[in-house]
Amino acid sequence: MSVLVLESSPLVGGKLRLGTVGGVEIDVGAESMLARRPEAVGLVTELGLDVVHPATGSTQIWTRGALRPLPRTMLGVPLDLDALATTGVLSDDGLARARHETVLPLGEQDVSVAELLGSRLGHEVVDRLAEPMLGGVYAGHASFLSARATAPQVVAMVREHGSLLAAVAALPPPPPSPPPMFAGLVGGLGRLPLALAETAGVEVRTSATVRRLERTATGFRLTVGSTYAPQTLDTARVVLAAPGPPAARLLADVAPAASEELGAVEYASMAVVTLAVPALDVGDSSGFLVPSVDGRRIKASTYSFNKWGWVGAASDLRLLRASIGRHREEASLQAPDDELVAHVVADVSLATGQQLRPVDAHVQRWGGALPQYAVGHLDRVERIRAAVDAVPGLAVCGAAYDGVGIPAVIGSARRAAASIREAESTP
Repeated sequence: MSVLVLESSPLVGGKLRLGTVGGVEIDVGAESMLARRPEAVGLVTELGLDVVHPATGSTQIWTRGALRPLPRTMLGVPLDLDALATTGVLSDDGLARARHETVLPLGEQDVSVAELLGSRLGHEVVDRLAEPMLGGVYAGHASFLSARATAPQVVAMVREHGSLLAAVAALPPPPPSPPPMFAGLVGGLGRLPLALAETAGVEVRTSATVRRLERTATGFRLTVGSTYAPQTLDTARVVLAAPGPPAARLLADVAPAASEELGAVEYASMAVVTLAVPALDVGDSSGFLVPSVDGRRIKASTYSFNKWGWVGAASDLRLLRASIGRHREEASLQAPDDELVAHVVADVSLATGQQLRPVDAHVQRWGGALPQYAVGHLDRVERIRAAVDAVPGLAVCGAAYDGVGIPAVIGSARRAAASIREAESTP
């Protein structure tokens, strides 16, 4: 089976993209993938690319006026309250509230992460532990994000044990040398889609925006290209791997119920600012997270020169990056590139106590980049798939459905391909 990819962008790769900063080609989109799921690491290995793991695992959190050790948690649930107390991340009152968990029943209805954790362990656990992690992954807020979709392990803990602290106490001790949680590629994750595009049987057309999707007697007709010089393409099968808004527009006539559901999925915009500085001493830290409650402009920073050995070895300059932008806070991005760079320089300088003096900078804006898994999201995805499955030869995949991480997106694509093959083999 041959595969034709119609890519609206002039570049291959979507949110996996390389840029040059300080003479080093480096990721300006996603820069790590979850290593404890098999899809991404397996695909990378299959393509013959070099998997690497972070050179340092020390992560901090910039909160309450200082860089502090990031406590061990499970999606915001503290795994060791005594160790948490030594970090100073929570106030004395916040720590006391977390120690005195309110044990509540969990009904069948989906709730937000803030409601799930805050009602049991207090708002500081939400604000200073869960929120910065969710901000890093989804650019979202705990008060809007679905617990079932974004924290299924925590939901399972409550269902099994009733008490979160009892569930944590029942966890086995971590192994002396746990396997790495994250992985990357030598040369950057942006190499992955470039390698995929060279796979036999795959053709990628860039700057090929699909403007209309119609059903025909034998399959589908796609209208591709500019409005001034459109082209049509007939095909028997279509996998729609697009964000919610354009996918909703394309499905309006073919699967209207799915279109309506997808149109209700909100997205967050963000920007990644990468800097090259002559000097920066951060010990063995790989970076830090920032809770939104602290009111900073950035939501996270990664010391790329420390985190990835290949980056540190590529230049005498120190390369680092920071992200700006959260869901429903797009105003923070409505500034010229030089202002975003200045915001990052000011915040990271304040956090580290060292004045950054960049010799180069790169701003990558990701408009509408991250889908928000609102309360009830999993039910919405079921309804979307039911409507799409009713159209033979059609499937959907992407970050809007099964997870925003690279392994989850790969799994979503494989599920879509399998659903089409299964439909074709069914009489």
